[in-house]
Amino acid sequence: MDVRSCKNCGRLFNYMQGQPICASCKQKMEDKFMQVRDYIRGNETASMKQIAEDNDVTVKQLKQWVREERLTFSSKSPVGIECETCGAMIRTGRFCDKCKNNMASNLKDMYAMPAAAAPLKKDKGKDRMRFLDKT
Repeated sequence: MDVRSCKNCGRLFNYMQGQPICASCKQKMEDKFMQVRDYIRGNETASMKQIAEDNDVTVKQLKQWVREERLTFSSKSPVGIECETCGAMIRTGRFCDKCKNNMASNLKDMYAMPAAAAPLKKDKGKDRMRFLDKT
């Protein structure tokens, strides 16, 4: 059992996994997420800065929710984040479709079964065991 102090409020809590924040701060963060999600549904053309200001969250937190694929912006929205590999603008996640497909094919090639090796030819007579006559 790991006891830590909450990153937000400073209270001690039993840390299990994930962000180092207590249960009440996690609940507050979840409530903020629901508020932001509802705001985005009602204001599809709002910018990232406007969303952050109107909902009292940081742009960093918004980007984290987008990278976790918890928030998705519509095609009408001017908001987007950059793909971590190529820098293309995406609406949710960490990678664009092109980079996802490229990574998937690389993994598929890496775990593909190797081709069967050709059988070795045996030369009869050269590499045979020989016995001496005892006579």
